[in-house]
Amino acid sequence: MRRVRSVVIFAVALLLTSCAGAGESTGGETGAGADAAPGVTDDSVVIGTHQPLTGPAAPGYSRISVAAKAMYDYINDNGGINGRRIDYRVEDDGYNPTRTVEVVKKLVLQDEVFAIVGGLGTPTHSKVVRYLNQQGVPDLLVSSGASQWDDPGNSPMTFGFQVDYEREGKIQGKYIRDHLGGRKVGLMYQNDDVGRDAQAGLDRFIKADVVSRQGYDPANTDVLPQLSALKDSGAEVVVCSCVPAFTALTILTAARLGYRPRFVVSSIGADPVTLTGLLRDFARRGGAEVSAAALLDGLIGTGYLPDVASDDPWVALFRQVHDRYIPNEPFTNTVAFGLAQAYTFAQALKLAGRDLTRGKLVDALESGKITGPGVTPFAFSAGSHAGYTGAFVFQVNPDTTTRQLQGPMVTDRGSGAVRPAPAHRSTPADIALVGT
Repeated sequence: MRRVRSVVIFAVALLLTSCAGAGESTGGETGAGADAAPGVTDDSVVIGTHQPLTGPAAPGYSRISVAAKAMYDYINDNGGINGRRIDYRVEDDGYNPTRTVEVVKKLVLQDEVFAIVGGLGTPTHSKVVRYLNQQGVPDLLVSSGASQWDDPGNSPMTFGFQVDYEREGKIQGKYIRDHLGGRKVGLMYQNDDVGRDAQAGLDRFIKADVVSRQGYDPANTDVLPQLSALKDSGAEVVVCSCVPAFTALTILTAARLGYRPRFVVSSIGADPVTLTGLLRDFARRGGAEVSAAALLDGLIGTGYLPDVASDDPWVALFRQVHDRYIPNEPFTNTVAFGLAQAYTFAQALKLAGRDLTRGKLVDALESGKITGPGVTPFAFSAGSHAGYTGAFVFQVNPDTTTRQLQGPMVTDRGSGAVRPAPAHRSTPADIALVGT
């Protein structure tokens, strides 16, 4: 395990770039006119994104844009949106904020994209929010749960996508109080917006039960001090508000210490397929083998999109697109994320109408008419640019499949109740996106 630990630390250092910069101010005024429509022709609309196709975040995340392109290909082959094909331009930023600025400016100034869609990462995207808003470029469905994307006053062109960390923390906290009550709780969190927002939500329900709070610096991959402190505190439940590599590192380090708490993991780091790969890879780099299934057994996670193993009409559509356009890609929840995000953008594009402008696209997002594919509604309105409003709770089985422990719940970022999500969800048939 000493060899595993040293290689894990090295591997994670290569794999992961931190979310530093998440708390920076990104406000700015809208510069270009709302009636602008660069990138739009009679038969096409050009959009762009920055993604980690290479570099430390590429494993797993590089497949998101592959999945998104598959969805756009499917839509284009079925007539496009309002008679226009979607021309999807993907730039590799290597998960390097400096490179993100460069490629986003290229997309705006050279490619003249109509919108940026699904830009990935808090440290990266936080560096371009001000610029995009000053240029009047729609900045849609950011791939991060930071609350800073929900700032329509300062960033009117920016919209989130996934459930934000505070809402998710509230749902996790209430579940722990209701089902794991009386146990000592330890918090393992990233020292930025992820950790701050998650703790704010958790503390609304389990603050009195928390016996240890351990933040990690993403630049320091040795989490042995944090796990030792959690073990010494007697924490029986550890809530990990961590990205996937640090979730895996936390689990491996706990195993090294002979420490086996009940892990509760946020959606950003709870995908069993991703964790299985990371646990095995880290161990093999150290010349060892681990049973990922044994390490993940009983882990509790949260999610806001239907699991790819579920019997869900959106999953059926996603599988159809996957099998036709990217059949050699594993059909994972990460792939489903890219498919869902692309479909959501296409729905907004359709609502914006044939006489397309950037202002009309923003109006479509704020209309409250965007539905699916998630298990909870979006918060989108003129007063809120937050994404999904809640999540469900699941548990990892001994074979790394999952089962749902609690149905979808919704809440706010304040003192509002955690309550069941609306029972009705729009299906792909209800929206009838393609062929129109």
